[in-house]
Amino acid sequence: MATEQIANQNNEIANVKIEKPESEFKQMWYALTRNKAAVVGMVIIGFLIFLAVFGKFLMPYDPNYGDMSNNKLAPSAAHWFGTDEQGRDIFSRVIDGTRVSLSVGVAAVSFALVIGTLFGAIAGYKGGKIDTIIMRFMDIMMSIPDILLAITFMAALGRGIDKAVIAIGLVSIPEYARIVRGSIMSIKDSEYVQAAKVIGNKDGAIIFRHILPNVLSPIIVRATLGISSAVLNTAALGFLGLGVQPPYAEWGDMLGRARVFIFEAPYMLIFPGLAITITVLAFNLLGDGLRDAFDPKARH
Repeated sequence: MATEQIANQNNEIANVKIEKPESEFKQMWYALTRNKAAVVGMVIIGFLIFLAVFGKFLMPYDPNYGDMSNNKLAPSAAHWFGTDEQGRDIFSRVIDGTRVSLSVGVAAVSFALVIGTLFGAIAGYKGGKIDTIIMRFMDIMMSIPDILLAITFMAALGRGIDKAVIAIGLVSIPEYARIVRGSIMSIKDSEYVQAAKVIGNKDGAIIFRHILPNVLSPIIVRATLGISSAVLNTAALGFLGLGVQPPYAEWGDMLGRARVFIFEAPYMLIFPGLAITITVLAFNLLGDGLRDAFDPKARH
């Protein structure tokens, strides 16, 4: 009897399915897709990327061609968003501005992310005088409002889309440097980092191979939110006439040129303003969703 019971127990154990724990990525993706606000943000961002890539095939008119005989026309079937003071189709210019604003925002954040991560990693890992010098310089930059600092850089660099990318990227560097520094300081004394030192890995290999992959979560969240800030700064520079220059269509520049017609033709401001608002909102919603998805406590 005892032998039969043992055999039956072994058979039951053999028939039990061992459930494999879900991967961390699957858990984060599940948490992200359960967040309705984040899903809305992703859908909007996907649509904006589609417009940026394929918008030239959807524009009914040349965004840079003006017809003064049709200037300041109200929205109609022929011109969905109306025309501006030079007779250019606003709908086509808003679509074309999507490409410009997103490209400047992504390029500026990429530039700031690389430089800020490098400085933050060096400061957090080395510590001491190097940390003090780097972070005090970052504190000085953060003490100046972003837009004022960006205007200063634009005054020194000159106008243009490439100068706007550099200026907006420079003012964003301190944020990424502080995030990376804090994350590295919290784990640089961990056992696996000490083990990497013992086996003879160089500092660069330890930072980029062992430490940075474990602090990607806050960096990704900040970069997503940073794109919305970059889009806003791009629009602000364009509004002041310092950013993207004609004939390129850019939402801030469109607002700046239309502000004198706010009572005569308010639609000239409404549609570029809505484009900026929707874009910033979408990246903020996605950034908040990513922050919750990366946090195990918030996930559960």
